Amino acid sequence: MARAGSLPALPPIELHGLPDYAPSPLGMPGLFRGRLVEIREPRAIVGNRVTQSIVRRMLERAMTELTGEKSVQHAWAKFIDPKDIVGIKINPSGAPACCSSPEIIREIIDAVRSVGVPLRNIVVYDRYSYEMDIGSYQTLLPTGVRIVGIQDAFASGVVGYDPNVYCDANFFGEWETRSYMARIVAHEVTKIINVPTMKDHSASGVTGALKNLAYGTFNNVARTHQAPHSFTNPLIGLLCTVEPLRSKAVLHIMDGMRLVWHGGPLTQVQDFIEQTGILMVATDPVAMDTVELEAIEKKRREHAAPSVWEHESSSITPDSNVFFHDATRNLFFRQPGHIAAAGQLGLGISDLKQIDHRLISA
Repeated sequence: MARAGSLPALPPIELHGLPDYAPSPLGMPGLFRGRLVEIREPRAIVGNRVTQSIVRRMLERAMTELTGEKSVQHAWAKFIDPKDIVGIKINPSGAPACCSSPEIIREIIDAVRSVGVPLRNIVVYDRYSYEMDIGSYQTLLPTGVRIVGIQDAFASGVVGYDPNVYCDANFFGEWETRSYMARIVAHEVTKIINVPTMKDHSASGVTGALKNLAYGTFNNVARTHQAPHSFTNPLIGLLCTVEPLRSKAVLHIMDGMRLVWHGGPLTQVQDFIEQTGILMVATDPVAMDTVELEAIEKKRREHAAPSVWEHESSSITPDSNVFFHDATRNLFFRQPGHIAAAGQLGLGISDLKQIDHRLISA
């Protein structure tokens, strides 16, 4: 295989977390390192509509299987305390075609309330307000829950971010070399439930639990890729190690009702979106993303699309419209190695043979 030109040298990367922050044992990789529960139910999504009653049963089964608790309430109580302010980190990128399903978010909210957390202490958030608007979360989630977009579109500045918690690196000669952590993560919520979706990504290979947390928590991260190169590996994993993000992210619930195997993260092309009816639950984001990566690779093989690991120069196109409609083309040399790199940072297990992958049917 003809290989692409070498990636520019990785620059020095400085990480600055909250000083003297005491790490939590619940933080990544969490209570169940290497364990992943995957539950499948094709009837959960029919005609592109998710059935909430089926999702409820799937989530309950997955949570008891993950924790070993007989009671669903006891399972949630291993992660959430009534005094917590709970952040639910959604992924609205790609709405309306593929985003964190409101049906699943509603069930998570009900579960958090079941352990004594009042609605006013539940915050559903993401980085961009406009993407949350497209997903209509304000109208589809219970009244009383806070819906927070950290920033408007691609506005500059650090409003909504803590200038003292940041990553500093100069990747491609950009004028602003820092990415700051959202204040809501640094100072407001005490626990985070991460709800990524299953989809590929033009730069990082896949959007999973790790990327949803890292690039949804820090601003000014698009600077890490300049066509055709990307530094998503290693930055995604590095950002997830910054405290207090690492300690507060205690649970990951992957919405696999829809699986995007090409064109992610923004595609609206239905030919590249399959209705799979999958839900995955873990405290280990690396194990989750490892399994997700294999699922996307399998779908790409089924459709005779090249692997996300491929670095063929001839596959690169500068035209996003071509990328969105041709599964053999891409905008960047993808970097799915960020998952294994995150494992090396201690965030979880990336070896499929070591992952306790519990595949069950609803």
